[in-house]
Amino acid sequence: MQVKSLLRVAVTALIFAAAILLGWSLWKHYMVSPWTRDGRIRAEVVNVAPDVSGQIIDLPIRDNQLVHKGELLMQIDPARYQIALQQAEAAVMERKAGLDMRRAQARRRADMDSLVVSRETREDADTQASAAEAQYQAAVAQRDSARLNLERTKLVAPVDGYVTNLNARRGDYASAGVAKIAIIDSHSFWVYGYFEETKLPYLHVGDHAKIQLISGALLSGHVDSIARGIYDRDNLQSKELLADVNPTFNWVRLAQRVPVRIHIDEVPKGVLLAAGLTCTVVLEPGTLKKEESQAES
Repeated sequence: MQVKSLLRVAVTALIFAAAILLGWSLWKHYMVSPWTRDGRIRAEVVNVAPDVSGQIIDLPIRDNQLVHKGELLMQIDPARYQIALQQAEAAVMERKAGLDMRRAQARRRADMDSLVVSRETREDADTQASAAEAQYQAAVAQRDSARLNLERTKLVAPVDGYVTNLNARRGDYASAGVAKIAIIDSHSFWVYGYFEETKLPYLHVGDHAKIQLISGALLSGHVDSIARGIYDRDNLQSKELLADVNPTFNWVRLAQRVPVRIHIDEVPKGVLLAAGLTCTVVLEPGTLKKEESQAES
């Protein structure tokens, strides 16, 4: 009986010790280990706006299409810009003729004897030639501007990426400076992990990161940077620019979450990334220091 009692006590003690170890490991995992379920896939969104205004006569793209840098996105009616270029070229020719005439007059007056042409007349001829040259250069600049406007009627992709939420249609009027097309830069995907402030001491720039999408796909990356500020909702101000202090205080204070930017090093083949996807981020603290020490040795 005594042996059985000792055995029961030993088994109970082992179970109790295992429970304590399990509880400690779980507490350490959830409270100390640098990981978060609050991760988001992000990407650069390029808002493409035409530089000139006009009617859209061609739109050779569709929603969610992959486009490459320099590929035509939109064609604006070039008719009035072609006419403007022709007018500017005609103005250049006119100014060039006037400049040649003024230069010839200045040369003739410079070759004449001072008894025939006064010094003032020569200076006036030189001034008129300089003014004609300035007018010619202004006309050339206007011609170049008109040619540039004609070229800008073709709107091309500034980056490789995916057209998203396309609402433009043929026949729509496009205004200069107003975005008509949004492109997700296919080379700019990264992850924002929102880590609790209690876990910040355990992570460093360069630490390896494991990224798991909700779909189950696994990606690898590393810590690129850590945000240095978040919005303080308690630090408001009144219309008189005085501090607006809340008279009530929440006794339960939750740890703030700080954005940590994760650079994606490798995306497995066949994994589709889209801005806004949710993911879990698990960091491996100290991996950068380990690699540096191994490299030195």
